[in-house]
Amino acid sequence: MSSKDVLPAVQERLAPTDEEVEEELCLLDLEDADSLLLHVEDLISQHLDEFPEDRVDDDAARYAVQMTKASITDGTRDGHLRIIKHYITFHLRRNKKWDAKRVDDKTPHNITAFITQKCGPVEQGFEGRKYSTAVSTRAALTMWYKNIRPNESLTEWRLESVSNTWRGLPTRSRQVSQFMVGLEKTKAKSGEVSSSARALALEDIHRLHNYCLDSTLTLAQKRGGIIRYTAYLLAWLMLLRIDEVIKLRFENFEKIPGERKFVDISLNTRKQNQTGLLHSWRLHANDSDPVICPVRAFILLASLYGPEIKKSGPLFLHVTAQGAVMQSQPLTASVLSRSLSRDLQGLGYTSWALYGTHSFRRGGCQYRIKVKRWSADMVAACGGWSQVEAVTMFRYFYSPNDNHEFMHDYDRNY
Repeated sequence: MSSKDVLPAVQERLAPTDEEVEEELCLLDLEDADSLLLHVEDLISQHLDEFPEDRVDDDAARYAVQMTKASITDGTRDGHLRIIKHYITFHLRRNKKWDAKRVDDKTPHNITAFITQKCGPVEQGFEGRKYSTAVSTRAALTMWYKNIRPNESLTEWRLESVSNTWRGLPTRSRQVSQFMVGLEKTKAKSGEVSSSARALALEDIHRLHNYCLDSTLTLAQKRGGIIRYTAYLLAWLMLLRIDEVIKLRFENFEKIPGERKFVDISLNTRKQNQTGLLHSWRLHANDSDPVICPVRAFILLASLYGPEIKKSGPLFLHVTAQGAVMQSQPLTASVLSRSLSRDLQGLGYTSWALYGTHSFRRGGCQYRIKVKRWSADMVAACGGWSQVEAVTMFRYFYSPNDNHEFMHDYDRNY
């Protein structure tokens, strides 16, 4: 039975519930929020005119100014401070007894109420700002709650039952995530271009290849470009975040001598899959599109490393400005993220700040949906879902978390 025959049966058997899809959408939203925090200053600066410096002519405004100055001393975050002052002023004008530093079960609602005021429809009395304003506002409020509660976890929002105290960041609450997902859908229906983290499409991968391996580069630049592009390509083909792809090790790869058709890769436990089960990928050679051929990328990497580099430990290594490969200095997620930003800026992408840690995974999903003709089947089956929901369905069926028996054969990268 071919994979095309198997697919409908797999879809029917694994069809997720509405609750599972909603949960996955919230996870994607949190990943978006984390990813965009890397370049949030650029996003916020684009919306400062929507948060004008109010005249301090009432008690609420004066208190907001005093509160932000006392709580946040980082002068480089003026854009964040302006949004935070508007947030505090907004709530104090509604309720003079409102406590800006109080964090409880109502705090997520306070956040969504303010974003609604900024981004809700004009015909309902709101300001009608774009979704990117909501993203910037959420980022600024994340900074606010991080500063007033510096010892709290930055990755969760939960109720501690013993003390009946809410822990973590309210901007990471399920309520806020559900609100942001719904707001993005609403804005998309009205024709607004999404400002969530962008997917890197096939043409983007081609551009990155040509940029990283440009013939006009110096030898040292090209050596660094080989490592960057191989990391980009594997993240895209294997649906990995940047922080996952840099964890690949030589030991994860099994290359049979003389075999040029495929490479087998075994992944360690991933962030979303804590069961300890491993997943194996078989990356096939791609003669029809050599740019995204993993075998060719590995040959380039092997030529760069040569016999001097021991084939153990981290796969992606730091390259000095002089072109020396440092096995003692593995590539880090932050360095690769900054490299991606620089490469996209070098290519002239004005929206480079919207490409983040999981843009490769999202783009890889979209590529498979398009090339494997998922779009017609999936969109029809799911009732006309949006891009992010289709990606969620793809991840549910064929992400490395699933470990079902059909993926190894079906998920070829051509």
